[in-house]
Amino acid sequence: MIRSSGSLDLASGEIFDVRYEIERGGSLAIPAADEQYEFTCGTLSSDGKDVEFRIDVDVMRGTYFVNPTELLELKVRAAKLFAGLDGKALAMSNAGRAGSAAPTTAESPTPNPSRRLH
Repeated sequence: MIRSSGSLDLASGEIFDVRYEIERGGSLAIPAADEQYEFTCGTLSSDGKDVEFRIDVDVMRGTYFVNPTELLELKVRAAKLFAGLDGKALAMSNAGRAGSAAPTTAESPTPNPSRRLH
């Protein structure tokens, strides 16, 4: 597992200012370039509460992002957990902006212990 931190733009889903806890150089500067890479996930934290989400990686451009469907679900879950807002009402108001896609709950993949995670 490779730990890092970064900033998530909740409007676009772009992740920037990624900093790894360990030095990474050469061809493995982005963990997803490693043949043992399995998936990338993030945690949004506030006041001791966490919301986990999937992160997509564009290896060719060296960028990280949250796809629009996952971003909408993240906003709903974060609003419900952090602010106590009704997730269903928030999802309904944002559904039109995401192509009327209602948020779904995706199960986290089971990690393979022989593969590196980021």
